[in-house]
Amino acid sequence: QVQLVESGGELVQTGGCLRLSCTASGGTFSNYRMGWFRQAPGKEREFVARVSRSGSITDYADFVKGRFTIPRDNAKNTVYLQMNSLKPEDTAVYYCRATNDMTYWGKGTLVTVSS
Repeated sequence: QVQLVESGGELVQTGGCLRLSCTASGGTFSNYRMGWFRQAPGKEREFVARVSRSGSITDYADFVKGRFTIPRDNAKNTVYLQMNSLKPEDTAVYYCRATNDMTYWGKGTLVTVSS
């Protein structure tokens, strides 16, 4: 059983930056593909970014390309979401997901971008 804990969400102004962290325990972190999703109030949860087990392959939703990156540190059992040039529409709860033959979710961290 893998446990995921997100952190780093806070209130930030438009144009600002944040780095979210997701730390895993209970499994071999490097065996999992990792991803970030988000859910804004009244909306469905949506894909933001994902990274391969080694960290060499990444994929992003069009609305974050060029602004967000998803590095991972397998030695620290942690995946990050570096968010730059934040916009009010980035306001959401951000969730971390680990995928192998099973899928695990964290409880989320709230990011609020003020205009």
